[in-house]
Amino acid sequence: MKKKNLVYVGLSADILHEGHINILKKAKKFGDVTVGLLTDQAIASYKKIPHLSFKQREVVLKNITYVTKVIPQETLDYTYNLNLIKPDFVVHGDDWKTGVQKNVRLKVIKTLNKWGGKLIEPKYTKNISSTLIKRKIFEVNSPENRVSILKRLISSKNIVRILESHNSLTGLIIENLKLRKNKQDIEFDGMWSSSLTDSATKGKPDNSSVDFSSRISSLNEMMDVTSKPLVFDADNGGQLEHLPFLVRSLERSGASAIIMEDKIGLKKNSLFKNQSNTKQDKPEIFAKKIKKICISRQSNDFMVIARIESFIVGKGLNDALRRAEIYSKAGVDAILIHSKEKTPNEIFSFARAFKKSKYFIPLVSVPSTYSKVYEKDLIKNGFKLVIYANQLLRAAYPAMENAAKTILQKSRAFEIDKKIIPIKEIINLIKND
Repeated sequence: MKKKNLVYVGLSADILHEGHINILKKAKKFGDVTVGLLTDQAIASYKKIPHLSFKQREVVLKNITYVTKVIPQETLDYTYNLNLIKPDFVVHGDDWKTGVQKNVRLKVIKTLNKWGGKLIEPKYTKNISSTLIKRKIFEVNSPENRVSILKRLISSKNIVRILESHNSLTGLIIENLKLRKNKQDIEFDGMWSSSLTDSATKGKPDNSSVDFSSRISSLNEMMDVTSKPLVFDADNGGQLEHLPFLVRSLERSGASAIIMEDKIGLKKNSLFKNQSNTKQDKPEIFAKKIKKICISRQSNDFMVIARIESFIVGKGLNDALRRAEIYSKAGVDAILIHSKEKTPNEIFSFARAFKKSKYFIPLVSVPSTYSKVYEKDLIKNGFKLVIYANQLLRAAYPAMENAAKTILQKSRAFEIDKKIIPIKEIINLIKND
């Protein structure tokens, strides 16, 4: 009996549609189809992580008639899997002749030539794509789905970028901004709901004057017009007995994580030079707060992140390490090691030491004072999440103040009109569907 040809199809298969089925149906005509299913990591290397997890996508594909086998494809590059199974054919739509996957296609052809394999490129199905379908899904994106995104991003990307958002407009900037850099699309992965910027926009000091109910109301407005994950700055979390109610409210809103600092008493911003009256909680008591959140959350994908203030209050490395181990054992998903130094040396020394611990978990950086640090250096030192915690508000305030001053000085608006966004652009910024 003649051996069947082996056909390879690389797919993301986040949301299966007519185009995918056409490709698989065509591939089946040439032999037994093995699907190389791109992992979250592979997809994250060139676009947003998929709506569905790898296991969910795998289950769907394994139950499609045209598919014989599903194997993981760990990178966008097909080379490893092709050399592994040596298929007679690779089938892919003709849409990859240009764009991000152009060079991937050329490597596929080169690899297939080693054993006389052939690339088959059916015509791309027009007017349909997973991206377009996902835009429609966003309109009905449930909080439950949204909560899980951050944890998957952290496991899929070298580093996850979070930017401060203090209202719906800044949320839309984070949602929509994309840049092309080094032949890759880059963007912010999510939003930071900062107690500092939230308080400032309400004209109040950063000392917990704005209560959680008010902050969650602002948060909900941002969540209404965005789809990316949100990390919530909870200061010290408040009373132990109140934490379950806060966590439930955040999960209902679709927030992905809570960050809680290990300080007690009236809040004093950590970036003030004078921290003489600032007190840290006892690590064993703070660990009880962590455990309370962990048993209160509905989803294990809702992340609990502990912010360690040992460097801020001058207690040093050993205290920070001791706390990190206690908090890790209590169940936190990541550690934010805070510093007000102008260089990252302090947090890097912590990272090097903590990496040696069996309780090591992902690290979070907030480079407000050590802003010269590059993301590549954070990655080298074991940081998986970087939070740019206040830059949008700091950019907005002087710009607005300058506009107001110019109008007062000139007794008209003409001079500032040249430096600000046109009215037409503002009107069209929010689409009226």
